Amino acid sequence: MELLESLFASVRNLCAVLPDRRRGSNGRIAMADFGMAAFSVYFMQSPSFLAHQRQLLAGEGRSNCETLFRMSHIPCDNHIRAMLDPVDPALFHPVFKQAVQTLETSGALADLRCLGNHVLIALDGTEYHRSSKIHCKCCSTVTKGKTTEYFHSMVQASIVAPRHNRAVPLPPAFVTPQDGSEKQDCESRACRRWLRDHAATYARLNPIYLGDDLYSCQPICEEVRATGGHFLFVCKPDSHPTLTEYLAGVDIEQRIEIVKRGKLRYTYTYRWMCDLPLRDGRDAMRVNWLALEITDPKGGVTYRNSFVTDLAVDRHNVVELIACGRARWKIENETFNTLKTKGYNLEHNFGHGKANLAAVLAVLNLLAFAFHTVADLAEPLWRKARDVTHTRIGFFNAMRALTVYIVFASWAQLLKIITFDTWLPRPP
Repeated sequence: MELLESLFASVRNLCAVLPDRRRGSNGRIAMADFGMAAFSVYFMQSPSFLAHQRQLLAGEGRSNCETLFRMSHIPCDNHIRAMLDPVDPALFHPVFKQAVQTLETSGALADLRCLGNHVLIALDGTEYHRSSKIHCKCCSTVTKGKTTEYFHSMVQASIVAPRHNRAVPLPPAFVTPQDGSEKQDCESRACRRWLRDHAATYARLNPIYLGDDLYSCQPICEEVRATGGHFLFVCKPDSHPTLTEYLAGVDIEQRIEIVKRGKLRYTYTYRWMCDLPLRDGRDAMRVNWLALEITDPKGGVTYRNSFVTDLAVDRHNVVELIACGRARWKIENETFNTLKTKGYNLEHNFGHGKANLAAVLAVLNLLAFAFHTVADLAEPLWRKARDVTHTRIGFFNAMRALTVYIVFASWAQLLKIITFDTWLPRPP
């Protein structure tokens, strides 16, 4: 469990240097304890984790907050919210970088590489809070009739790969009102901020950025290229009329494959054309276009989509390129769906605050998800415990139940109980 412990240490070290705006006396709770207390709730997927540990502390004189998360004190929930509200969520971004480095060091990142030595980074926007009453200065707004709704959203990036059921979350870019701007912030601007703030950090991965049709515009494509990355974005005909005109009435190269699914055979038709203008105008970026159409045995179209990329396209790599482009859906399934329906409860209001609390808690939630993914891919004992419990919910149910009643000296001891590699002491 050394990999996981090193990531925990990074979170503690960052929390320890968080700006403390109190004017207090000696013996006050350290900022590291406030950050780790909030993080522990997400890591254990247990909203009641801190309450249970307070009971253990009262009865046993110590708790799993101390032994597993290295906390000196267990602050109350309201105190945690008050202390984390002024914190800039960007202060936690370096830990995402370390999570990726941990995967590289362990060799687990190799399974996520494709098209030679590229890593796919999918970008997409999602909402994580909406209310007609609760709001703060960082909320976006929308008016429906006479009602104003307040919401928080972000552009999330995740490392994905075709035929791989894990996604590794990277730092988000929050959609928030920008100083000096009269226009409300939007997903497109947040995406460009993400690229400016983080693309250089992950350029060594030789990334290919994936995204839906919103991202296949020249400003975002230019931003990707300026940071040393490549793009493979969805390109719908309706939103790219100039490019679509170049495709009309000409012979387009294609490759046809027959794929058997059960007893049925489906026809996969791959088409591509290179050096097309992304938009109208002399300054239009030149891109390569590729598309896939899938038809069933009766000729009915079951799937159709097209993409643009700056990568070379030919009959030798078009199949893998299309597979990579389709992998962008994994940010919806393996990231957003997991965060919202598999125990992380991203859309739940854990605390909204007046400044940054909602964003800080969302980042800590994402960090917990990132650590779980790293452990799934690179920690043998963690993987064994996941296999023994069969399901995600079974695994976290076991961790929650055991830590309610027993203080464990280490993560290894806890996981070995779950895997039946060791046993709890039996009464005489």
